[in-house]
Amino acid sequence: MTGMPWFQYRDGALCAEGVQLSAIAAAVGTPAYVYSTQALRQSYRALADAFAGLPALIAYAVKANGNLALLRHLGELGAGADVVSVGEMQLAIKAGIAPSKIIFAGVGKTRAEMAAALKAGNTGILQFNVESEPELRALSEVATALGVVAPVAIRINPDVDAKTHKKITTGKAENKFGVPYDRARALYAEAAKLPGIKPVGVHAHIGSQLNDLTPYEATFIRLAELVRALRADGINLTRVDLGGGLGIRYDDETPPDPRAYADLVRKHIAPLGCELALEPGRFLVGNAGLLLTQVTYVKQAEAKRFLILDAGMNDLIRPALYEAYHGIVPVAEPAAGAELSPADIVGPVCETGDTFAEDRQMPPVVDGDLLAILSAGAYSSAMASTYNARPLAPEVLVQENQFAVVRRRPSIEEMTALESPALWRDPAKA
Repeated sequence: MTGMPWFQYRDGALCAEGVQLSAIAAAVGTPAYVYSTQALRQSYRALADAFAGLPALIAYAVKANGNLALLRHLGELGAGADVVSVGEMQLAIKAGIAPSKIIFAGVGKTRAEMAAALKAGNTGILQFNVESEPELRALSEVATALGVVAPVAIRINPDVDAKTHKKITTGKAENKFGVPYDRARALYAEAAKLPGIKPVGVHAHIGSQLNDLTPYEATFIRLAELVRALRADGINLTRVDLGGGLGIRYDDETPPDPRAYADLVRKHIAPLGCELALEPGRFLVGNAGLLLTQVTYVKQAEAKRFLILDAGMNDLIRPALYEAYHGIVPVAEPAAGAELSPADIVGPVCETGDTFAEDRQMPPVVDGDLLAILSAGAYSSAMASTYNARPLAPEVLVQENQFAVVRRRPSIEEMTALESPALWRDPAKA
């Protein structure tokens, strides 16, 4: 499959590496997420090789997919972690990623999260990406109370249009993220005076699923100008965090070559002599996974043909949330020259928005057929829910000719284990 060479038809059956998807469906049921270890390795190596010779930390954006097995694999390859909650930090540490390779981002860090990150591994994390003046002051208070110093990069909002979907652009002035570029020098001056704070870097992240390098170059130029200005102010930053956002191929996009991206970094950022941090998420895992599903019914309505799947928007919300495109193919290879006809591909959730594709040209499909929804490694299981009391789908990791269930499907009893009958309390006596 285009962009997903780890998922190919062999002897008439779609396989993940050397394992037939039909065998996985028989073992764990559907829907199920299926990931390729070879895909993870190759995408990580592509980025690492592009930055060869530069002091760059690849800090995987855990929000893309927080499965522990994937985190462990990426950590073994050398990745750090970019986290946006204390839960993601704990996942990364549990997966074996050292706190010294963890960057804590996000606009709403609580004081409790700050304290946990400062105490992680007894030495604390590598860096906080601070997003506002109130957050900086709160971090100062927390660090001072603990008697430690928080390493800080301030996230700059460069007001650069990332030319991506409006819901995943983060570097425009109207977005909630970061500090206005024109306020940066004043805030760094304040940070340098605050107790418990050590400014070590600068950070920017302008959006996700970027397929044009022009916004990156505009951002890198602004970051380099800021670092030089801050050094002139006496603030010697030693790290530049470039964020993430490199796109992948879902349909007919032409994603940037990581080497061309790295060349821009060499041109604009490397001359500063700083350490580098990258925060890729989708780039590493997006095309490493798919969602395996079964057709429950083929419904011929008056004006439409519907393929009703056992996977729903609770398993993959991107089409409903972002109008996102995902390729959808049969697991059994269609016959050569099979006639295509349009179909709406939908899930069982009681929402009209539970739609994966409209008027998609599909080969003949019947009840019980297996389908694969492609490019589902990022923001699929991570954004899944139990809406309509539907259990979370299992996750399966494939390595060559073997597979492992790395998260099983919970039972209804497990889903409700945290609930209890109402035990009334008098607030005055609580």
